[in-house]
Amino acid sequence: MQTAFRKMGNSVGMIVPKTILQELGAAAGTAIDVRVEDGGMIVKPIRHPRAGWAEDAERVVAHGLTEEEADWLAFGNEGDDELTW
Repeated sequence: MQTAFRKMGNSVGMIVPKTILQELGAAAGTAIDVRVEDGGMIVKPIRHPRAGWAEDAERVVAHGLTEEEADWLAFGNEGDDELTW
């Protein structure tokens, strides 16, 4: 797919087709990382893999554990006492 650089005020921008944005899982306002590699431009959306984890953890705590889930807490993993966090 081809597009072109366009003058946008004192800068230059590029129109990114909707199909490309959808494939990237991006939209207007998505933070991106841009770099030059082998004479080309690499553009990747910046992902926040842990976004929402705190809220999800709160929901789990609020929901509580089933009796079976609570039973699993009694079992540790080999070497747990040697781990440094």
